[in-house]
Amino acid sequence: MRGAPGRAEELLARAVELQRSGEPFALATVVRCEPPTSAKPGAKALILEDGTLSGWVGGACAEPVVVREALKALGDGRPRLIGLIGEGGRGPGRTEGMLEYAMTCHSGGTLEIYVEPYLPKPLLALVGHGPVVETLATLGRAADYSVVALREDTMRAGLGQLDLTRQAAVVVATHADSDEEALEQVLRTEAGYVSLVASRRRAAVILERLKQRGVPPEHLGRLKAPAGLDIGAVTPEEIAVSILAEIIQHHRSDKVASPETEVRLASAAVTDARDPICGMRVEVATAEYRSEVSGQLVHFCCRHCKETFDRDPARHLADRGG
Repeated sequence: MRGAPGRAEELLARAVELQRSGEPFALATVVRCEPPTSAKPGAKALILEDGTLSGWVGGACAEPVVVREALKALGDGRPRLIGLIGEGGRGPGRTEGMLEYAMTCHSGGTLEIYVEPYLPKPLLALVGHGPVVETLATLGRAADYSVVALREDTMRAGLGQLDLTRQAAVVVATHADSDEEALEQVLRTEAGYVSLVASRRRAAVILERLKQRGVPPEHLGRLKAPAGLDIGAVTPEEIAVSILAEIIQHHRSDKVASPETEVRLASAAVTDARDPICGMRVEVATAEYRSEVSGQLVHFCCRHCKETFDRDPARHLADRGG
């Protein structure tokens, strides 16, 4: 998992490059420690989507935990404060909101690490024209969305060039037959939010036409028509507010990690193992300390944990659920 250690300046320069290129990453920073620890306050590490870590925020006990929490942060978009509390450290519940892990192999040392995800701006694609679209473009930029506006004469080629992932939102408002063409194209992508600006009667007609075009029912089920939350909106500006509110609600309520993140977390679970003594995650490929019990390998973060386990393997396995 670990990449080449880098100075803080180099890591921050790399972070700027990743932001400019629209690549997601997480930045981990040691904010507090209780000695003895190898990492000190201000130490940083940069974690990519594939689990690669560059920099230094601690040794074998700290890195797997930081990488795992960083991947979770990239999945849900939320920062977290991690407390790796060594033997002799103060008891649990010391800081509200902190994710606490035991770190007995540091003989009393404690690390507190802040992990912050940096994700590309979510895409908001607007297809069509009119006051609702114009207002929605302004509001979307104010809400820190990456807004792309497409008119009817460029929509097919324009939509084809966009990366319409689960994080993308598309609002169609051509007020013409182009609505059906645009929706058919968008509903065949992975766009997470798709809506149509239309009256209820017109929305029902377009939905029926999309069925006739052969759009699968599971794709049609993703279409929100008419667009927007039911807040009694009347004016174009109010309708735009209701649509953006619905988009934000969709993004914030979608707490399940993306399929890519789930795969990475599953992969991490295969390539690392849990130390049955201290509970730390240990990278299997590089683990120096291991024991064999009933034909199966048990991995440890340090010599102390291995020696403790070897004195009574059956008891320690039973304590950790087998």
